[in-house]
Amino acid sequence: MVTSRWTAAPAQAASPATSLRRRGPVLERAILEAALDQLGTVGWNGLTMEGVAAAAQTGKAAVYRRWPSKEDLVADALQAGLSTLDAPPDRGSVREDLLELCREVREAMYSPPGFALRSIIHECDGAAAERFHGVILEGVVEPTVGLIKEVVRRGVERGEVRSGAVDDYVCDVIPAMMMYRSKMCGSEWGERDIEEMIDRVMMPLLRPDGG
Repeated sequence: MVTSRWTAAPAQAASPATSLRRRGPVLERAILEAALDQLGTVGWNGLTMEGVAAAAQTGKAAVYRRWPSKEDLVADALQAGLSTLDAPPDRGSVREDLLELCREVREAMYSPPGFALRSIIHECDGAAAERFHGVILEGVVEPTVGLIKEVVRRGVERGEVRSGAVDDYVCDVIPAMMMYRSKMCGSEWGERDIEEMIDRVMMPLLRPDGG
């Protein structure tokens, strides 16, 4: 299941009459959500603090008071909004578990925070991207690879997967391919794409010795 810090507690929509009276966490969440939305629509290069303030229906001073730069704002927005995968699927076979996990990764990739994240990856120069390296690594890459490792580990225990397959290179294949083909090939990772990646790439890598 894909969740984020905002999934369990959706914000109450503010009417025009009350929007300017928001304070504290309610206003901060509106600003962070506006930042993610702006990233998904105008991209990193088009995002401005003024544009975020306008989208959040607040003044730019309220934004600058909390975040002195757009790098700081976007880092917090990503940390708050990025989807997380709660637990590895358990459908009884490594193939079915990997298929379901890839579907969940696709859902996260094409969520508003996912679009925002891809804007960061695609547009930022080296210096700016370094600011978000930890957020991306700790919030996206490491949790995803960890779930893949757990699925593969269960496959080893069931005898479906060769011993020694719980390997960093093997378990990096799915996120690496999904990010690369999304960025470079424009793939939207339909069901057929996911099945072919699992059947033509992952299953041969995982096949038991002599299988």
